[in-house]
Order: sequence, then C-alpha cells, then structure tokens
Amino acid sequence: MSYPAGTVEFMGKHVAHIVWDWNGTLFHDIDAVISATNAAFAEIGLEPITLERYRELYRVPVPEFYRRLMGRLPTTVEWEHMDEIFHRHYRDHAPRCGLAEGAEGLLADWQGAGGTQSILSMHGHEELVPLVRGFGIEPRFVRVQGRTGPSGGGKSEHMSRHVAGLDGISPRRTVIIGDAVDDAVAAAHVGAYAVLYTGGSHSRTSLAEAGVPVVDSLAEAVAEARLLVG
Repeated sequence: MSYPAGTVEFMGKHVAHIVWDWNGTLFHDIDAVISATNAAFAEIGLEPITLERYRELYRVPVPEFYRRLMGRLPTTVEWEHMDEIFHRHYRDHAPRCGLAEGAEGLLADWQGAGGTQSILSMHGHEELVPLVRGFGIEPRFVRVQGRTGPSGGGKSEHMSRHVAGLDGISPRRTVIIGDAVDDAVAAAHVGAYAVLYTGGSHSRTSLAEAGVPVVDSLAEAVAEARLLVG
C-alpha cells in the first residue's frame, strides 16, 4: 500500500498524531495552580477556593472564571494585577510538580508504535520549552509550542497555527488530549478529535458538556485516541 508524501504507517493506516496539552495534562501541576490562584484571590479580597470548587467553576477565557466567582468581569487593572500575581506564585510552586502518572511510558509507546505527537500549551513558550526539555521528553515530540502574546485567552487560533505547522499530518488523523473544555473547542475548530482528562482544571461534569470522550487517566486517553484514529 502506498501513502502520500509526509505520512507513515500507523496500525495499518496513515500517521496518527496526538496534540498534548501541557498544564494539567502531561504536567501534573494542579496543586501549584490552586496555590497561585488563591494568592491572586487574596490580593483582591476573594476567599480561598478549594480544588473541587475550582474544577466546578473554571472556564476559558480565564476572565470568565473570575466573573463566575465575583459576579462580574474583573476590570482590566484587576485582571492584569491578578494575572501577574498568579504567574509569579505559579513559578515558585511549579518546580515541585512532575509529569502525570505514566506519562513518560505512554509517550514512548506511542512514538514506538509509529505515531507522532506534539505539545500545544497556553503556558508561555519561553518557559515551556526548557521545562519540557528538563524532563528529558523533548525528543518524543515533533513540535513543542507554547503561548505567545497575552495570557488568559482560548486555544483555537493557536491550534490552527499549530496544526498547520505539522507537516503531512491530517487533522482527521489527529487527537487533542487535554484537561479543559477549551481543548475540545480547539479540536473542533481544526477538524480534529478530542479526549478530555479529569486530572486537571475541570470536573468530570463540566468536561462532559463538550460531548467528547472523558477519561480519568492518560492511559485511558491514549486508548481512546487509538480507537478514534486506529
């Protein structure tokens, strides 16, 4: 059987590709996120939030999350202030976080089976690349891309640029694995599949609203990806 230029065989078909989210998916940083969020809340007089409450209310774009807590959108000054505090505290806590359970083996297995994979994150690009490199997993990916420009927005346009840069890989053979409804929105935006993981920012109930498979482990996420494109 012959294949178009730029594709390889994977389980008998054209190349299968996973676009991984980073924060809350491959990188298990939810404890750092909650600590940084509560530090930002304290600065403007909001009560601390629990992990369960955070997962129930969290939305992208992030100012919408604050609207659900405050009853109104934050002002531009409030948003910029909270965003700066959040990232400062997050950088203090993040070095104590590690990869999600089983992530290294799953990445190796997918690559070994002939699939390709990349990272698209809303984590700032200049910080993301050395972080991924520090875990020794960068060679597993054909592309590692973080956010450029302001934080707090959605992923769809970033996903369009990311997928366009994946040489020879069709969105119809691509699965986005992430921890937020916004990952499913971005997948639909480019015509790809999505699988959502409960280990990060959203509750299972809120993830189920996206109408895509919802799983409790990355191993289950990869198994779903194989079913979707295998």
